[in-house]
Amino acid sequence: MSVHVAGDVARLAGRETERVIASPKLRNFGLGFTETDVQTTGYILAIDQGTTSTRAIVFDDGFRAVGVGQQEFEQHFPDSGWVEHEAEDLWNTTLETVRHALLSARIEARQLAGIGITNQRETTVVWDRRTGRAIHRAIVWQDRRTAELCNRMKAEGLEPMFAERTGLILDPYFSGTKVAWILDTVPGAREAAERGELAFGTVDCFLLWRLTGGKVHATDATNASRTLAYDIVRNQWDDELLAALRIPRFMLPEVKDSAADFGATDPALLGAAVPVLGIAGDQQAATVGNACFEPGMIKATYGTGCFAVLNTGADRVQSNNRLLSTIAYRLRGRTTYALEGSIFVAGAAVQWLRDGLGIIKNAAESGELAAQADPNQQVYLVPAFTGMGAPHWDADARGAIFGITRATGPKELCRAALEAVCFQTRDLLDAMYRDWRHAGDTVLRVDGGMVASDWTMQRLADLLDAPVDRPVVLETTALGAAWLAGMQAGVWPDEDGFAKAWRRERRFEAGMEATQRERAVAGWREAVTRTLGRNS
Repeated sequence: MSVHVAGDVARLAGRETERVIASPKLRNFGLGFTETDVQTTGYILAIDQGTTSTRAIVFDDGFRAVGVGQQEFEQHFPDSGWVEHEAEDLWNTTLETVRHALLSARIEARQLAGIGITNQRETTVVWDRRTGRAIHRAIVWQDRRTAELCNRMKAEGLEPMFAERTGLILDPYFSGTKVAWILDTVPGAREAAERGELAFGTVDCFLLWRLTGGKVHATDATNASRTLAYDIVRNQWDDELLAALRIPRFMLPEVKDSAADFGATDPALLGAAVPVLGIAGDQQAATVGNACFEPGMIKATYGTGCFAVLNTGADRVQSNNRLLSTIAYRLRGRTTYALEGSIFVAGAAVQWLRDGLGIIKNAAESGELAAQADPNQQVYLVPAFTGMGAPHWDADARGAIFGITRATGPKELCRAALEAVCFQTRDLLDAMYRDWRHAGDTVLRVDGGMVASDWTMQRLADLLDAPVDRPVVLETTALGAAWLAGMQAGVWPDEDGFAKAWRRERRFEAGMEATQRERAVAGWREAVTRTLGRNS
């Protein structure tokens, strides 16, 4: 049954842009429409569905954002370590921000050459195929409720099999155990799943289902690689892993390349059937958006969490330092691999300063206060609010502050929160260099909301002892999704052309004395050791 949004959808108002970009003839994507139904231009719409907000951005053929829509949505914390989203919030904010972005760009949907989707990767939705409604709130990637299940599977000796085939570890972070929890908890869910009545997907998959009116159940290789059920070498769902997780295969989406024909939007939603041509998980999209196409290139994205991704090319590296071996992207049937380190708390630490402690009114204040902190105090914040991610992977760890004195105040706490992000990035890069023989000194390309802070980026360069490049376009995740769609549509350049077009806004060079850096890093590692739980 097709899924439609209730109520009449008025056609978006707009005007013809002054310049319509010529493009190759748009193919018939096998979806019941031809090139005459869509006015082909160099405009691409990127949907960036994140952890705390949804954004939609219209890019022109010069990779410039010409229309933007953004909307926050409610976070739900029903128990300690639990994080949920209402699936309808994810859908409604997506639809509303897309419409707003089109209005902001002063174009109509028919002028788009394609849509790219990027998403919070491991967040899990299970929905009824007949109604299109989720049977439970989406369980967010940060959620730790399945820690006991993961520990039980480890005790059964299953982790080596999962690590070998998926490149992942058994941790609540990933989708597979979240699906199992929903099936075991929601009354009648497992029976319905066995009958083929339920569908599972990461957020991209759920949005694609809704956008296509329930016609397409698909995802891309990057999102599939985060489920604990996908063999990243054979590039297919693995029946033995699914059996261990007790997930019926009927629930799973088709897996495509990151740039592929994913169907077209229901014309009732936007006024035109626009092809969806690119999908990638947010960190993979940011890797692409930063033009990290060559082995050895590395990027770090600073949003709610922080995620560092090292392109390892055709090398599928099995980490000895508890990093993740994952798919960076799959294009033209060829898989490019990566090493990834995931930090659960980055921008979320700044949100805690604002919403939890009330010591700042907005994120920008954190850098301003940090710059004024007492240099004679060294305060460490270990932000294990929902456990520790790579390279520790301790679900039971909880946050702690070390080194406070009577003189410690908001300035020192702001510095500690921002430095925690830098220290955690240092831990990730050190692990990457130990894992991959070809890794060496490199420039770190950064993106995300936190990189707007000059103080934080300078501190990052100082503590890494490496250059940090901030790009001109900070919405790199959305840009990466747009590039996948634009390249697939034939209106944007290929990898080489896009890499040549990438521009750096500023480079931050390390300026801290080596002894000061070593002392600071040693103090951080001692603080982490004192924070970790017994199972780490």
